[in-house]
Amino acid sequence: DDSGKQDSLMQKYVKIFLIVALYWIVSISMVFLNKSLLGGAESGIQDAPLFVTWSQCVVTVLLCLVVSNIAPLLPGMGDFPRVGAINRQKVIQVLPLTVVFVCMITFNNLCLKYVGVAFYYVGRSLSTVFNVVFSYLILGQTTPMGALICCAGIIGGFMLGVDQEGVSGSLSMFGIFFGVSASSAVALNSIFTKKVLPALDGSIWQLSYYNNVIASVLFLPVIAVSGELPAIKVLVEQATTTYWMMLLTSGFFGFAIGYVTGMQIQITSPLTHMISGTAKACAQTVIATSWYSLHKPPLWWFSNFTVLAASLGYTKVKQLEMRQQHKANSAQDDPASEPLQK
Repeated sequence: DDSGKQDSLMQKYVKIFLIVALYWIVSISMVFLNKSLLGGAESGIQDAPLFVTWSQCVVTVLLCLVVSNIAPLLPGMGDFPRVGAINRQKVIQVLPLTVVFVCMITFNNLCLKYVGVAFYYVGRSLSTVFNVVFSYLILGQTTPMGALICCAGIIGGFMLGVDQEGVSGSLSMFGIFFGVSASSAVALNSIFTKKVLPALDGSIWQLSYYNNVIASVLFLPVIAVSGELPAIKVLVEQATTTYWMMLLTSGFFGFAIGYVTGMQIQITSPLTHMISGTAKACAQTVIATSWYSLHKPPLWWFSNFTVLAASLGYTKVKQLEMRQQHKANSAQDDPASEPLQK
C-alpha cells in the first residue's frame, strides 16, 4: 500500500513538474519570439508593432474556434466551451474590459519593443503596485501594511533598475513609459476581468474568445490612424515565409499561455502560479543576458533581485491574509464555534 501511495505521489510530482516546465517554456519562448518580431526602437520601414499584436489576436480567435470544435472528441482537453456565434448583449458587457485588454497587450508589446528582454520584467513590474492602488480606488479594498512595504520594495527596485539601465546606456524612456502603462493596464485588466466573468458563465475561454474577437475589430481603426499602413504594405510584399511562420507561432503561444496558465493553477494553486511566474521571470532575465551576451553591473542585478524578492514577499503576505480570512469565514459558518446562549 505504501509503495502504491509513493507511486501515485511520484506521478503527481512528475505531473506538476511537467506542467510548470511547460508554462515556463511557453511563456519564455513567447517573450523571445515577440522580441524578434517587434524588433528594436529602430525597425525601419517594416516597423508595425500594432499589426503584430492584431495578428496575434486573430490567430487566438481562430484557435479558439478550432479547439472548440475538436474538444468534444478529446476528453483530455477539459471543459472547453462551444464558441462561435457572438451575443450582442455579451459584447456590450465585455467591451469596457476589451478596451483595457487592447491597451494592455499593445503597451506590453511596445514595452518589449523598446527595452531588452533582460529588463522587460523590471520594466513592467509595477502591476502589483497598481493593483493595490486600483483595488482601493475602484473596489474599496484595503491592503495590509506588510504588502504595502513589499510594494515600496518593488518601486525601489524598479527605480534602481531604471537608473542602472541609464548607467549602462540602454535606457529607453519610451520603453519605461510603455512599461508603466502596461503595468497599470495589467492591474485594471485583472479587476475588470473579475467583474465581467459572471456574464460569461465564469468561463475564461469564452472571455478570451470575446476579448480577442472585439480586439481584432478595435485594432483596425487604431492601425489605420497610427500610420502603420505603409509598413504593413512593405511587410506583405517583402516578409519571408520564416517571418509569417514566426507570427503564426507567436499567436499560437499567445493562445497556449492561457491554457497552460489554467492548467498550472488547477494542478497547484493561484499562489504557486504567482511564485512560478516570479521565478520564471528570474530565469528569463538570466537567459536573456546570456543569449544577447549582455554584461550588467552588480547594482543592475540587485535591482532585479529586489523586485523579485519584494514580489515574492507580497505574494506571501496576501497568502497569509487569505488564510486568516478563510479561518474567519469558517468560524462564522460553523455553529459549533459560537458560544452557547444561556
